[in-house]
Amino acid sequence: MRLQFLLGEIGNGLRRNLSMALSVVIVTMISMYLLGLGLLGQRQVDTMKDYWYDRVQVTVLLCAEKTRYTTCAGEPTTDAQRAAIKAELDQLKPTVKEVFYESRDEAFTRFKDTYKNSPLARAGEAYFADSYRVNLNDAGKFDVVASSLRGMPGVADVQDQKKLLEKFFTFMNTISWAAIALSSLMVLAAVMLISTTIRQTAFSRRRETGIMRLVGASNFTIRFPFVMETVIAAVAGAVLATGMLWATVRYGVVGFLSETLTDTAFIGVSDVLLVAPFIVGGVVVLAVLTSSLTLRRYLRV
Repeated sequence: MRLQFLLGEIGNGLRRNLSMALSVVIVTMISMYLLGLGLLGQRQVDTMKDYWYDRVQVTVLLCAEKTRYTTCAGEPTTDAQRAAIKAELDQLKPTVKEVFYESRDEAFTRFKDTYKNSPLARAGEAYFADSYRVNLNDAGKFDVVASSLRGMPGVADVQDQKKLLEKFFTFMNTISWAAIALSSLMVLAAVMLISTTIRQTAFSRRRETGIMRLVGASNFTIRFPFVMETVIAAVAGAVLATGMLWATVRYGVVGFLSETLTDTAFIGVSDVLLVAPFIVGGVVVLAVLTSSLTLRRYLRV
């Protein structure tokens, strides 16, 4: 009977304060969606790191005619110099895993396929040069290769893709942390809205609360419906946010990006399922704490 009474009070409270409950749902949904995007962004960065660091390459650029590199003196790499560079790379095993030779034409073609909208893709192959693309057994051994090859005749430059990737990952991390920071502001707004909602609800039901207190109702019986109304509205917002995250990853990432950019790794729906319990659990804790503290201050029983 007591449980039935409490459930009835919760239902009546939600119906009487439907507009405020919907406000809590919407604000919670937006804040948790932004938080989820930030968390998934962090997982995406980690996924891409694992994928790309295993495939990171060292590029040994060879000299071309009229090159801007002063070590080349404006002269292209000769066949003898090219053979000496290859021999040096062969001596660096097992640090060096694999070595691929890429001609200027091949480099230009690959660039056009990858960066179709870049001005360089329309400028012609004059901006490209022959190169050796080197896969390492340990991406951290770049300095070993660079120190052996820099200064050799015919070598224009030795470039580490890992440094370029780290700049990209730093940018991605910044974006994801920005989403988390913005979600924090929305969470604060949700806390303030929950607190205001409970204060107004407690004020509008002060007569009922007074009667319950006179007939000997316990603090738990009086406060429990207020807390559960808040929890239900907040959890509804969190569930909607989780659904939005699922749709974003399912159709935006898995359904579009992973099919369009096939040469990289992306998060999947399983990552949303890993994040979802933290979102819903965090919302429950936040709703309970906020409502309990507000009721302790504004509902004297």
